[in-house]
Amino acid sequence: MKRPDIVSVVGKPDKTLELQYSNGEKRIFDVKPYIEGSWFGELNDDTYFKSVHIINNGKGIEWSNGQDIAPHELYELSILL
Repeated sequence: MKRPDIVSVVGKPDKTLELQYSNGEKRIFDVKPYIEGSWFGELNDDTYFKSVHIINNGKGIEWSNGQDIAPHELYELSILL
């Protein structure tokens, strides 16, 4: 099955991502388990966390220093709203 594209992403204060997909689904992905160490630890900064953006024409997301989460994880491990 081909995953739908991401059409919007919002970093929330509780360290979750609200994702809107091209098929109309809204999903919530919990980033907290990923936030450890110096690399992903940067995501603890609220302003930086909220700066998440879509890349590759909706195929993925990332932050400006290069942190990202695999697109299949975002979709398969998120909760449908």
